[in-house]
Amino acid sequence: MSIALQPGSMRGQTLAEKLLSRAAGKTVYAGDLAICEPDAAMGTDGSIPMALDYFRDMQEDGTLPAPAHADRLVFALDHYGPVSGARALALQARARDYAQAHGVCVYEVGEGIGHQLMLERGRVLPGQLALGADSHAVSYGALNAFGSGIGSSDFAGILQCGQIWLKVPGTIRVVLMGKLPPYASAKDLALTMARRLGAGGANYLALEFAGPGVATLDMDDRIVLANMSVEMGAKAGLFPYDTCTGAWLATRTDAPFEPAAADADAVYVRTLTFNLDAIAPQVALPHRVDNVVDINAAGNTKIDMVYLGTCTGGRTKDYREALDVLRQGGGVAAGVRLIVTPASAAIQAELEESGMLAEFQTLGAELQPPGCGSCCGTCGSVPADGERVLSTANRNFKGRMGNRQAQIYLASPRACATAAVTGRLTDPRETKQ
Repeated sequence: MSIALQPGSMRGQTLAEKLLSRAAGKTVYAGDLAICEPDAAMGTDGSIPMALDYFRDMQEDGTLPAPAHADRLVFALDHYGPVSGARALALQARARDYAQAHGVCVYEVGEGIGHQLMLERGRVLPGQLALGADSHAVSYGALNAFGSGIGSSDFAGILQCGQIWLKVPGTIRVVLMGKLPPYASAKDLALTMARRLGAGGANYLALEFAGPGVATLDMDDRIVLANMSVEMGAKAGLFPYDTCTGAWLATRTDAPFEPAAADADAVYVRTLTFNLDAIAPQVALPHRVDNVVDINAAGNTKIDMVYLGTCTGGRTKDYREALDVLRQGGGVAAGVRLIVTPASAAIQAELEESGMLAEFQTLGAELQPPGCGSCCGTCGSVPADGERVLSTANRNFKGRMGNRQAQIYLASPRACATAAVTGRLTDPRETKQ
């Protein structure tokens, strides 16, 4: 979309304001209502069928027409699989049929999680507005894009006219100092932030990451932090463009893009500073993502199932860190079920080529197909009544993994693997690294 921003703005803009100004074609600030044209919009098999119902209801003749901009759309069939039942598979078939009829890109069952595929296949670029009818579309903010989750009715509006109304959020500036120690990860930082802010501490605000510590985080780290921003209520979790972003994109796309940057005189709601050197291994206890404690203060809690996967913790780096722990510990403890669900087929292929996947299986892990898997309880393994699950996922409310009688704990890949080895919540620092 070609735009000309309004000249003579009153003050500097945050990264969120810059990105939404581009999408709206005019200068906007926090609190403004912006009519925006998304550069990309992704729906899942869990949200597309309802969006198509809304879309049909918008038509006077009750038909289901072609979408406004098919080339900007992606349908990701990632929430359901062969074990999800006939009704779920029928929903997938409906989404697939509509996409094939109108030239919409489809990510098929087994290709992976839609958010991961949007990122790794170059569908999201710096400077863009990229939305998803799934709350963890905030992941796209790792690439210097305004990524945000929307509902099925909003997605229907995009199908209808290629536009969406967004209230421009205020911004919390998150300044990162130092560097994470070897035993801590971006997941530990995300849980530390949830512990400090609370589950609603950033409601309808953007989190803008800044400071010298950003340069010490690789793209996998940034995706975790952007992904988890919605768990604090944030509308978006945004990272600056730098050499890390450019290098990551260079192998994935040759499409042109224009990064965005916050102005020095931008106005923020508040500023929070985190010293990465001081981040310790964390765990979120049932049943809230902000019910976080240092893992060494969580008690010697027995763990029945460990889950390595999801759009938060299913990338190669996550598995490399977990495998290091499993090797040192000699494999999965008796009575513990360790499930590995890669975030995409490309990640699974990388694990296979490196020999890591076979090693996981030798050490006692179960492999499940790429996708959302057990995370949301609609496909993959469901924990039994009373079981305690330690997961690399982003949510642990009752019923999240398909059984309200299970208890879900959240931690880093390294901490999850340590629990798989010991059978209990254990500080990774207590094992040989």
